[in-house]
Amino acid sequence: MISSMTGFGRGQAVGDGYEATVEVRTVNSRFCEVSIRGPRELNDREAQIQRQVKDTLARGRVTVNVQLERSRQDDLGMRVNESAVRGYRKLLEDVTRVSGIRDEGITLENLLRFQDIFESNEPAAGDSTAQWGPVSKALSEALDSLKEMRKVEGAALFDELSSRIDGIAAGLVQVRELAPERIPAARVRVRERLDEIIQEGRVDPERIEQEIAFLADRLDITEECVRLDAHLIAFREALASTEAVGRKLNFLAQEINREVNTIGSKANDADIALIVVGMKEDLEKVREQIENVE
Repeated sequence: MISSMTGFGRGQAVGDGYEATVEVRTVNSRFCEVSIRGPRELNDREAQIQRQVKDTLARGRVTVNVQLERSRQDDLGMRVNESAVRGYRKLLEDVTRVSGIRDEGITLENLLRFQDIFESNEPAAGDSTAQWGPVSKALSEALDSLKEMRKVEGAALFDELSSRIDGIAAGLVQVRELAPERIPAARVRVRERLDEIIQEGRVDPERIEQEIAFLADRLDITEECVRLDAHLIAFREALASTEAVGRKLNFLAQEINREVNTIGSKANDADIALIVVGMKEDLEKVREQIENVE
């Protein structure tokens, strides 16, 4: 079953002290184009995000939005540098002893004057190992959700395209029924033209042969009908495929359009021309819809 190129997916995951939320949106595009918005800590993971998206989606303009927060609200991203605290306390005790100044003891306020008793527990610059785990899981969840939505829309596209192709096929059946009826009438018209030539004394065997050849070529739409039927069969088979067939459907629509136009121009018949107009209307709807097929 075909899939649409438009959709939305959202995923969340928690791990290694981080909570990741990933949203993925897709719209129509000839190729798979990925745009990523996220925190700077994940700059070194953009290639992996792009690869994960392109391994899942064949076509579409994809926007990936990554939000990353610490899973514990009371985690300030800092911790006590225990060795520094012990070192400064000993240093203050030594100062008190050496100076001989009587003191009631070292207080917390004394230690807080030294800034390096705190240190960051954030990963080193360029190291996104801790963040990548939940981000990757959330991205997978978002892509799965997106694919499901695209499949649902693809089912609606399948029904619409199938209906339009059935309409073109029904028109082809009518054309095949009417095509033989044109030949006797056309022969009468050619005979009348030949009689005029004979009466004018301008009998030219080559001219007669040209008129006959022109009639045969002008009226024969058998090849066009056969090719159109084959294209319609190929179109239905592509619709039932689980692969990305958007480009193939677009090519087949162009071929169908070529054959329908040729039938209309060669038929030289009002009834067939009216049927061809209806086939073109269905085909135009097909061409609009396949722009959204992956």
